[in-house]
Amino acid sequence: MNENNGISPREAKIRNIINLYYSRKDIQKAIYEFSKNREICPRYFEGFGKRPDSFQYVGDVFGMVKKGATSFHCSQELWQDPMKIITGMTSEQANELRMGWDLLIDIDSKYIDYSKICAELIINFLKIRGIKKIGVKFSGNKGFHIIIPWKAFPEEIGGVKTKNMFPELARIITKYITEQIRQQLINKISGLEKLNKYVKDFQVSQQVIPDIVLVSPRHLFRMPYSLHEKTALASVVLAPKEILKFDLKDADPLKAETKEFISDSKEGEAKELVREALDWAKENEIKEGVEEKKPKGKYADFKPISLTNIQDSQFPPCIKLILNGLQDGKKRALFILINLLRSIGMNKEEMEKKINEWNKKNNPQLQTQYINSQLLWAYKKKPILPPNCKEFYQGIGVCNPDNFCKLIKNPANYVIRKNFSGKKK
Repeated sequence: MNENNGISPREAKIRNIINLYYSRKDIQKAIYEFSKNREICPRYFEGFGKRPDSFQYVGDVFGMVKKGATSFHCSQELWQDPMKIITGMTSEQANELRMGWDLLIDIDSKYIDYSKICAELIINFLKIRGIKKIGVKFSGNKGFHIIIPWKAFPEEIGGVKTKNMFPELARIITKYITEQIRQQLINKISGLEKLNKYVKDFQVSQQVIPDIVLVSPRHLFRMPYSLHEKTALASVVLAPKEILKFDLKDADPLKAETKEFISDSKEGEAKELVREALDWAKENEIKEGVEEKKPKGKYADFKPISLTNIQDSQFPPCIKLILNGLQDGKKRALFILINLLRSIGMNKEEMEKKINEWNKKNNPQLQTQYINSQLLWAYKKKPILPPNCKEFYQGIGVCNPDNFCKLIKNPANYVIRKNFSGKKK
């Protein structure tokens, strides 16, 4: 820690360049222009600011910096008026307010070189399908953000307005792309000298294969040219052909040159991609709104256990909030509950009773047929952990951690530790 002001060297480094960097008119303009019709949220190093928020003028960017903002984040959803967004609003209210959405492909990896390979494969895949206008930027750490602009998507699909098919359609397309490049990605990374001994598939290489982050409603991502608190690098915009040559020094904020992130695309040029993704989802029985991301790290080899005398008091705050009933995010909540209750060994009869009791508290309720189909789908597979903490739960507005949450990374782990603790007492 810096003895003079009580801040770490890392924080001191970024604070030293913040005012100089964001005082640049070209940086302010680039951030402001991209913010139009988007919900924005500043980060004040130690945490995020209020939501929703927006810029009214170019000068608002530096105005927030003067108040301590270190970076800026925005939605991929486009809104008629972002300031009318209400936390916890129903899907119907969101659809009424939403104008559209960009498809964001968020590539994350432990190693920037692997993210480069993944990004290049995705861009080539998109170009083959006639998508020419693709936005690419460095995430600020070790990944990339790829965007297909809203204008590229058809207005309607099967009589349903595409703007109302978020985030389900975005997830299906992202999963489809991930699946189609899977083997190429494995082969390319396996060809690297240091890894060719053990990178055989996604299962045995969770530590090196880039991760594609799936989106949720009101999902935020770092804005073009925003700084990154951990690296003090700028989230610079790149031309697709520049990805493989990109070096971290190219994101030096003092040398960053502004470019347009998303240029005007041809209307409907993503039609073929959408059609292919939906056909693939139908053939593979991919359920809309269902997150099937596999756990990583020490939870990857998780074996379901059978707890006894499970009490509602042993559930983490997020699960308690879900069990009180929801207006929005019910399909994702159902996915969470099914996998959590199976992970802790709750029997079918008890689990189905609990889920049906929960559904009665929802407004409106999920259709019984939908719940039954999700249960049948789950029973065909081995139990898996629910999604890890934070982002997935933040997306449906139920992440409200208590002191015990700091000790765990997954709701199942919370229940297990609480249950064992109760038995000891």
